[in-house]
Amino acid sequence: MAKKKKKTRSHGGLQVVTLCISTAMVLILLGMVVFSVLTARNLSNYVKENLTVTLMLSEDMTNPEAQKLCADLKKKRYIYNLTYISKEEVLKAQTKELGADPSEFVGVNPFVGSVELQLKADFANIDSLKWIAKELKKNAQVTEITYPQMLIDSVNKNLRKINIVLLILAVLLAIVSFSLINNSVRLSVYARRFTIRTMKLVGASWGFIRRPFLKRSITIGFIASIIACLVLAGGIYALWYYEPDVLMVITWQVMVITAASVFIFGLLITLLCSYVSVNKFLRMTAGDLYKI
Repeated sequence: MAKKKKKTRSHGGLQVVTLCISTAMVLILLGMVVFSVLTARNLSNYVKENLTVTLMLSEDMTNPEAQKLCADLKKKRYIYNLTYISKEEVLKAQTKELGADPSEFVGVNPFVGSVELQLKADFANIDSLKWIAKELKKNAQVTEITYPQMLIDSVNKNLRKINIVLLILAVLLAIVSFSLINNSVRLSVYARRFTIRTMKLVGASWGFIRRPFLKRSITIGFIASIIACLVLAGGIYALWYYEPDVLMVITWQVMVITAASVFIFGLLITLLCSYVSVNKFLRMTAGDLYKI
């Protein structure tokens, strides 16, 4: 009898370990998709906010006037960052590049100042740039506005395609994850179907019978979520170790949301699957239990 109990306990413990590992593997995949979607969004914003719009200023514009223009531009809701390049700085850079001072030949500085703008991600698209350029050109001191129209259009199209693909993958993986975890939990409950039948025969309520299964499912979901988060954290650390600049797109918000998604999905899915599986066996008759 003691050997039988020990064997049953050992079998049950192995079953829990197996369920934890299988659930953790599914949660790792789910976490990777959530992480990829969030990182892709940040990468999209990073790329958009580094596209440059150049404002060429008039020849007679002084540095104080240019500084005032920059101060006014910073107040605009669509400006993410700007850099003022004075004509003296342009002359200095060109002199270094050409190896001679162009102003010595013409008598005056032939270059003009400029302002390089980076727009907020929501405004870094062709439609927004058209009305932004129109608004900026109202200033008489702005002679020309240039921006890489084809590049911006190409970036937005490619990022849109990537986001759609990641979204489809997320939905498909969520369905597959539910199916895999559900099957694992059902097998776990199936192994104890006669215990459920015995408890039902002695008059135990459905809620009383379900309670230990639900508690165990929460424990399994919690342990599996911790394992998944540790594996994902290890992956993020490896990325940071080989490329520290990834922290520009892998923010703490991304890590928190990914971890929270893993925990919420891990707990809810195991709890729901366990509830559904136990109810299925509670509804079965003795004859049905022997047929499956």
